[in-house]
Amino acid sequence: MPTTFLLIPLDDTVVLPTMDITLPVDVGDAKRVVLVPRHEGEYASVGTIATVNESIRLPGGGRGAVLSGESRGLIGAAQTGPDGKLHVQVTEAPDDTPVDGKTRELEREYRAIVEELLEIRGDDGRVAGWIRAIREPGALADTSGYAPDLTFEQKVQILETVDVSERLALALEMQRERLTALQIRRKIRDDVESGANKQQREYLLRQQLASIKRELGDDDDGVEEGYREKANEADMPEAVREQFEREMERLERAGEQGGEAQMIRTYLDWLVTVPWGKQSDDKLDPVGTREVLDADHAGLQDVKDRIVEYVAIKKLRTDRKIEADKKAGAILTLIGPPGTGKTSIGESIAKAMGREFVRMSLGGIRDEAEIRGHRRTYIGALPGRLVRALRDAGTMNPVILLDEIDKVGADWRGDPSSALLEVLDPAQNSTFRDHYLDVELDLSDVVFIATANRADTIPGPLLDRMEVIAFDGYTVEEKVAIARDYLFPRQLTRNGLLDAEVTADDSILRTIVSEYTREAGVRSLERQLGTVLRKTATKIATRPVVMDDEGNAVAGEPVVVDLELVREALGRQKVFQEAAARTAVPGVATGLAVTGTGGDVLFVEATAMDGKGSGGLTLTGQLGDVMKESAQIALTYVRAHREELGIPADAFDKREFHVHVPAGAIPKDGPSAGVTMITALASLLSGRPVRHTVGMTGEVTLQGRVLPIGGLKQKVLAAHAAGLTDVVLPERNRGDLDDVPQEVRDAMTFHPAMTIGEVLDVALEPVLERVA
Repeated sequence: MPTTFLLIPLDDTVVLPTMDITLPVDVGDAKRVVLVPRHEGEYASVGTIATVNESIRLPGGGRGAVLSGESRGLIGAAQTGPDGKLHVQVTEAPDDTPVDGKTRELEREYRAIVEELLEIRGDDGRVAGWIRAIREPGALADTSGYAPDLTFEQKVQILETVDVSERLALALEMQRERLTALQIRRKIRDDVESGANKQQREYLLRQQLASIKRELGDDDDGVEEGYREKANEADMPEAVREQFEREMERLERAGEQGGEAQMIRTYLDWLVTVPWGKQSDDKLDPVGTREVLDADHAGLQDVKDRIVEYVAIKKLRTDRKIEADKKAGAILTLIGPPGTGKTSIGESIAKAMGREFVRMSLGGIRDEAEIRGHRRTYIGALPGRLVRALRDAGTMNPVILLDEIDKVGADWRGDPSSALLEVLDPAQNSTFRDHYLDVELDLSDVVFIATANRADTIPGPLLDRMEVIAFDGYTVEEKVAIARDYLFPRQLTRNGLLDAEVTADDSILRTIVSEYTREAGVRSLERQLGTVLRKTATKIATRPVVMDDEGNAVAGEPVVVDLELVREALGRQKVFQEAAARTAVPGVATGLAVTGTGGDVLFVEATAMDGKGSGGLTLTGQLGDVMKESAQIALTYVRAHREELGIPADAFDKREFHVHVPAGAIPKDGPSAGVTMITALASLLSGRPVRHTVGMTGEVTLQGRVLPIGGLKQKVLAAHAAGLTDVVLPERNRGDLDDVPQEVRDAMTFHPAMTIGEVLDVALEPVLERVA
């Protein structure tokens, strides 16, 4: 039958039967109470019935009670008594004494594990004797409540396990886990002590060995002397030499063995490897520099002029004995499409200036330490790439090419582009400090050349420190010249062919350029030439070998690369000039765009269809937000100027419009297609086709003004390559035509426009007058 007891809650504490405890509670006249564990307001389902042995007065005037646990009790309903205290109904659950063999086996195993635990903890035998004196299996299992390693939840679990055999098995499992953890901890401690003793023994033996060597006069100071000889040869600055001496003192104190000594020696290896006092002798000949650059690369006049200017100014300062200005370094950034020669010209610049050349690829790096190095506190720390570049160059004034600087990443390890701010600032890089070496490096004599495909992915502060030179691609004639003078001879050599064995005239090279490549650079062109020459080499290799009198191979009948051979090697024509066919129907206009690979021709298609609304607009072709807004502006302008454009009044009634920009798989964005979209819609609604020779570019406003755009040179080159002869451009871009090669300007007609009306006058075919 349930009995009502006064409930004493125990916050995060468990009292098991057979335990005695003194609590600061006033039990009143109660002789027996129930102690229930409580955690965050939740009570356990089983408590401990305890006898009140004595009621005591505590220091400070409070009341307390001395309690002895008797047995478990199952907690039932609770209610507040007349005294305002909580009383609960409890069903007593005293332990039975099972006599089966399983319980006796659990008792023996439990005692053995607890004794082993006590031995590890250093028990003096008293606790073990107390455990041996306990005969009841239930009370034996309850001794786990005294274990300091068991958690509150584990002790509650033992309390709530009423069945004696199950409780003993549970307590055994918990004590077994404690024993395993203690054994592992003891093993780790023994291993650490053993390792420390071994290191101490080795240290004493090394000291004795060093003492014996000194007594025998066989002391070897070769390592220290070797470092000092290298330091004397390196012509270190005073601050670096002081750092070197400090590290040498540390090395001598640490001895030649051990981890710290090895770290110091690695640091000294790097410190003496930097070419502190070495510099290449510059070739201060502007004319010779220009000749070397012209021999290696066709075109690229801007970058060649800048290098010649740098050499000429340095020659003047040297001849006039003007002290070098450390804040006037050369930092050039070559931005342009792939394959235009940005990377290869760096080596030509180094050769023209008589300097060493080092290339640093920055594409994809995300760790700031790649630039500045790791601090020496880290295991395996190394200097940054700049220190390694100086070591590889062997001089302090090389040409360092920072390739693909627009593809530098950033993550939780840091932002490498932020570290480059100091490197690429002439006002700061004379005192650059690598985290590993922790001494100042003078980079003011280094010529830095950075390359990138796009400027908009370079952080603004970094771009502000650079002198940008645009690589806008090559004209068709420039590509033909490059193929004839550079690519074709190089592919002959790579394919094992002699100069006289294969010939190709300019017309066939022009065919390959215009019908098999569409790029700003010449990388794809070289691949196509390589394909043609591999096919040719295969044919030549199958012919009988002709030898001269000295046993050398003699070139046979030369193979002339003609159109038939090109078609056989490269297949059918890949690139077509399709502006005439695409714009033959009203509603299609030819725009000009700039991509990451150079300029390109962009077709804008517009069509109308019956619909419920009036003037609804659908846009497709993966257009960005800016381009979508341009389409909305175009439709609004055409509707507002319907009469001026000769569009019928009912052209917008119950009609919807669809504007599409192929190719649909390529994302597109930017405002420069505004005039093209207005032209396409005006052509559609007026029925006047767009002239197939016209390409156009320009941003447009709601008032019909044509605003300037960027990348004009690349767009004009793309229009020329596509066979267009007329280009409509914003009036404020007229000055940019000076950057377009003269041969392209002579072959094309340019129409600067201030308003959209001027654009449509040039772009649309004239209205055909009907003859009665």
